[in-house]
Amino acid sequence: MIPTPPAFAAQCGVQDGAREAACLRACAAIEASNVDSVRLGWCDVHGQLRGKTLEPHAAIHALREGVGMVGTLMLKDTGDKTAWKVFEAGATADLPGFAGAANLMLLPDPESFTVLPWAQGTGWMRCQPWFQDGTPVALDSRRVLQNALDRLAASGHGLKTGLEVEFHIYRITDTTPQLDPKRAAWPGEPPTVEMIHPGYNLHAEALMDLAHEPLAIVRRTAKALGLPLQSLEIELGPSQVEAVFDATDALTAADHMVLFRNGVRQALRRAGYHASFMCRPPFPNIMSSGWHLHQSLVEQKTGRNAFVRASPEPGSHPDMACHTLSEIGTQWLAGLLDHARGITALCTPTINGFGRFQPNALAPQSVIWGQDNRGAMLRVVGGAGDPATRIENRIGEPAANPYLYIASQIHAGLDGMRRGLQAPPACDSPYAEGLERIPTTLSEALDALQSDAALTASLGPDFVRYFCQIKRSEVHRHAEASDPQAFERCEYFART
Repeated sequence: MIPTPPAFAAQCGVQDGAREAACLRACAAIEASNVDSVRLGWCDVHGQLRGKTLEPHAAIHALREGVGMVGTLMLKDTGDKTAWKVFEAGATADLPGFAGAANLMLLPDPESFTVLPWAQGTGWMRCQPWFQDGTPVALDSRRVLQNALDRLAASGHGLKTGLEVEFHIYRITDTTPQLDPKRAAWPGEPPTVEMIHPGYNLHAEALMDLAHEPLAIVRRTAKALGLPLQSLEIELGPSQVEAVFDATDALTAADHMVLFRNGVRQALRRAGYHASFMCRPPFPNIMSSGWHLHQSLVEQKTGRNAFVRASPEPGSHPDMACHTLSEIGTQWLAGLLDHARGITALCTPTINGFGRFQPNALAPQSVIWGQDNRGAMLRVVGGAGDPATRIENRIGEPAANPYLYIASQIHAGLDGMRRGLQAPPACDSPYAEGLERIPTTLSEALDALQSDAALTASLGPDFVRYFCQIKRSEVHRHAEASDPQAFERCEYFART
């Protein structure tokens, strides 16, 4: 008798008793939910969900056996152009396993099953890609964060992060530009839209009322997905809003960000709205959107916030990091500063996002930190004895891949701890001349990433090379575009 081969999950080395129990629970949940289909979602390098839609019985089978996925999905730039010539001999020599658009395998997380609140009869599970021989795909962005968290755990710490995300919501007035087959393009145009509020009246209650319907959809969607939404507010810019979430462990926060962006865009679209996480939508007089990442280390043994110090360092004053942060906290802060230019491309990964780094715009411009200063790149919040003491990095844009954004913080902070770095004094003039500047273009940011030897070694040279080739494809096509504004409108506003 020919022996039955082990399930694919077993080949991957993950099918232990706990996962089998989780698979049984997921099977029961799928059957009890009476869904008609199950989407298996995987987050690409740009932070966008892609995947397969299966019949319920096939999704149950995929829990243990996985399902095939064309490998070129991992090689796409923001315009869905494949950044490698996969059908040319030797063109993917630096990417073993991807030649000829070969299949990868998606393996679902059985703990992630949920019923989508906006799509009747539709379930969803989070997946990660594996090679067909059962080895993990190291270039997968979620795995990049998992590896970073493993390194952090070796130091005895975990990472707690809080999301503070600005984005824009518009009302769709005409879908013709997007859906007229005579105007189809690659990528296509966005719909025609109008604003849901006129802006320039920060946190105005009247504007909350004007935007009540779309904001209610966002709240319902977040709640139904189990996301820890804390507040949803009117931001300063026209049609701009901000969502703030309770802090969680870093991997959960990244998963939440992917679900939130995907969910609100789809739920709002069904109701006639267009949500965009593009930093600077293609209209005059808009305000840029940022993604501010709050972070603190957690001692694994005690659960204590490792950034908190009982009292200020003797002889210190408020513009010294040791006045507010513990020794580990000051080293983490210094690491973020030391690698600021290198991490920028992972925090602001689109051409459009660099238009945000302007003076006096509540956005950073220079590599500095400040005590509760919203013009600084790094804002230190809290004080001695305050259990909520944390560092807020304000460099990110809302279109960033959350796994890569957070992984970059870990590797930079850990390097600061390893080397015992000390932060310079706080800066109270964040837009002053003569300060070290954040990269001003995506191309400059990619150069900075590739020249940061310690960051490249931590992320992995293969991953950095892979990421930069995809992003340079985007840079090249933007440079060649006859109409750069049309490029950004179709590349980002229509799809991000």
